[in-house]
Amino acid sequence: QLHRRGVRRVAERGSGPGGGGGGTAIHRALRPRGAREHTERVVEAGLYPIQRAAKSLDEVHVEPSSRVRHDVFAHLGDEPGKLIRYSDVNFILLGELVRKVCGEPLDVFCAREIYGPLKMTDTMFRPPPDMLPRIAPTTTGVARGEVHDPTARQLGGVAGHAGLFSTAADVAKFARMMLDGGPILKRETVALMTAVATPPTVEDRRGLGWDVDTPYGGPRGRWFPLGSYGHTGWTGGSLWIDPFSKTFIIFLSNRNHPTESGNVLPLRMALGNLAAEAVKDFNFLYVPGALTPGIATIRHAPAEKAGTQVLTGIDVLARDHFAPLKGLRIGLVTNQTGIDRNRRRTVDLLAKADGVKLVALFSPEHGIAGKLDEKVGDAKDEATGLPVFSLYGEGRAPTAAQLAELDALVFDIQDIGCRFYTYISTMGECMAAAGRAKKKFIVLDRPNPIGGTTVEGPVLDGERSFTGWHDIPVRHGMTVGELARMFNEERKLGADLTVIRCEGWHRDQWFDQTTQPWVNPSPNMRSLTAAALYPGVGLIEFCNVSVGRGTDRPFELVGAPYVDDRRFAAEMNAAGLAGVHFTAVRFTPAASVFVGKECGGVSITVTDRRSMSAVDIGIELARTFQRLHPKEWQGEKIAKLLVHPATAAGIAEMKPLTAIHESWVPAREAFQMRREKVLIYTE
Repeated sequence: QLHRRGVRRVAERGSGPGGGGGGTAIHRALRPRGAREHTERVVEAGLYPIQRAAKSLDEVHVEPSSRVRHDVFAHLGDEPGKLIRYSDVNFILLGELVRKVCGEPLDVFCAREIYGPLKMTDTMFRPPPDMLPRIAPTTTGVARGEVHDPTARQLGGVAGHAGLFSTAADVAKFARMMLDGGPILKRETVALMTAVATPPTVEDRRGLGWDVDTPYGGPRGRWFPLGSYGHTGWTGGSLWIDPFSKTFIIFLSNRNHPTESGNVLPLRMALGNLAAEAVKDFNFLYVPGALTPGIATIRHAPAEKAGTQVLTGIDVLARDHFAPLKGLRIGLVTNQTGIDRNRRRTVDLLAKADGVKLVALFSPEHGIAGKLDEKVGDAKDEATGLPVFSLYGEGRAPTAAQLAELDALVFDIQDIGCRFYTYISTMGECMAAAGRAKKKFIVLDRPNPIGGTTVEGPVLDGERSFTGWHDIPVRHGMTVGELARMFNEERKLGADLTVIRCEGWHRDQWFDQTTQPWVNPSPNMRSLTAAALYPGVGLIEFCNVSVGRGTDRPFELVGAPYVDDRRFAAEMNAAGLAGVHFTAVRFTPAASVFVGKECGGVSITVTDRRSMSAVDIGIELARTFQRLHPKEWQGEKIAKLLVHPATAAGIAEMKPLTAIHESWVPAREAFQMRREKVLIYTE
């Protein structure tokens, strides 16, 4: 209401703060809402005349035709509402509106209406001399207790953009008011202030006086959700508030002392990460009500961490001279991905290990060498002469006879992080067999190649199968060692389980950040990009479409002979999915679905893998096929891998993604609690 009164009075009087006919010009040039969003047209060019010529804003208004007043309002940038241009002038003028409307200085108004009710006893403009010993130095050439900002100093130390001194305890009182409401602002007012106020045409997102999603939002870190809010200051301080977890973090600093060369940007982000990680009873990986990533989120996403040396389970086991396996007769469940960081096969390492007797090998889908796309028979390993028993032929688990001569089963296979990728099903079947036979089961853990933080898609809700072995989401965000712990506990397998943990791996790392060598986990899983897309693109491969099998880019190409590629690409791009772009292509599979037939479709380019949701891509592909090609699309077959009737029905009924997501919430929240109990890597 203060803001509305101010605009109305200025306009009704027909005069600006300096009198005459300038008020109408000010009303046209400055919208208070736009100033708070920093989308208003007044830009920094107006600062310098004020610094040179004015001791207060009243001096700016005394002579309407003066150069100073002209510079403040004539240096206008882009049309209002088109972009964010951070400007001190915006908030200087907002502070002046408060003074004009209330008839008293800004510092007096704030002390009575804000600091007093909140008992912020150490918050003020122009602190008195007796407080100077408690005040941090400003910078060389500026007296302690004086505001650092030169414009605020020229305006007497009181301005709408700078000049306030406070303590962490006082700022905490303000932050609690923002979270809880009252005695100053109602919850509804806080919600209005902190919602995205910038127009859709503006990429960066701000509220009214608050940063929501811009390049300045470093204090949000990696974990606080979009929809949290805060602000930073030139001297390094920041406040960030998360209404979802009821958390705030205050960082008071002075990077300008003794010079302005200090940089706290990495520290701000690190503190944001640490603060969120200290909140143990809140799941930051799934926050209902949080904003979806916008263009600014993607464009200004932090750079990926440089590769760090990560040791897998077999690396750790070999370093420790195979101590956990000493004296045991071993059966090894493995394939071509079972190698150490020097590309030596786990098979060969165990076969040569002192005190370890490797008796037999067991192979999953695609065989011991990972080259077959069919049922697999038993074989013999050429290098060691050991028998290779297939777990993707007549049976899916070791038989009692095969286990009779063993003391333990060791599992070493690289998973890709997707529920229907069958290697984790093979592990589950082997654990169950080991439990029944009272054999040890040892998992040589490996990183989840698509990261261990993100969970996507619905939890399995239907009959279990080899492509849906346990009740987990499509993208589970777990390592095979963590899954083994979950399977053993929740399925009551009774396995004597040991997990040889990775070392040096952090949950937010992807495979290309581990320095481990990449080996194609299966014939069509030929890149990390394919692995990232597979949880979504793989969902639709039984629905009378090609997902790129038989091409050199499986799971990065999607199409069919009946598809108009340009129209399909346009429709997919119009969906506005984060982190991906779709290009119209035509391709001819050399194998699998539509072999030898030219297909129209899309090539999927991942532009930001952290903001991308593969499952949403799969669902949007399904919705687009159904909308454009209802006769050819065999949508009922998506249930085979999706195993979630509510989602399948939502796709068939063309419900929006947001409505489909709602059906996932209860089971996903329960899964997060189940998952938390078995996680091994907490960072």
